[in-house]
Amino acid sequence: MSGSSSIDRVRAALAEAGHPDTIAAFPEGTRSAADAAAAVGCDVAQIAKSIVFRAGARAVLVIASGANRVDMGKVAAAIGQPVKRADGTWVRDTTGFAIGGVSPVGHLAPPIVLLDQDLLALGDVWAAAGSPRHVFRSTPKELLRISGAAAADVREDG
Repeated sequence: MSGSSSIDRVRAALAEAGHPDTIAAFPEGTRSAADAAAAVGCDVAQIAKSIVFRAGARAVLVIASGANRVDMGKVAAAIGQPVKRADGTWVRDTTGFAIGGVSPVGHLAPPIVLLDQDLLALGDVWAAAGSPRHVFRSTPKELLRISGAAAADVREDG
């Protein structure tokens, strides 16, 4: 699967949801929240990073603030079932995205989606758009709508 088809899936999902095409490419890379924030020119908290866990055979996508670490116990409690870490091959096979480019939309199979409630206090946020070099601008409310997410407390305390 080429990187462009992943980006095309995100672009199509945005269009289908009535979301503007705000995808931008950053040759320097947006693989980590810190890299993305530096490339975009925003605070790391405004990066809506995608963390994928496994709940049996189903992907659980957590759209988290780039400033937060995700608590797996809180994720499990929010969806009512245990979760475990997902390796890169499983993430790619299940979502159609490589780690570092997992988008909130455009998945091969619909994941269970949670959105970090801390994002709701922010204005514009940026999320991966199918590759480690592409992001799209949105708002937390729009991400909730287009991803079908439920807002939840997923931040690791401490």
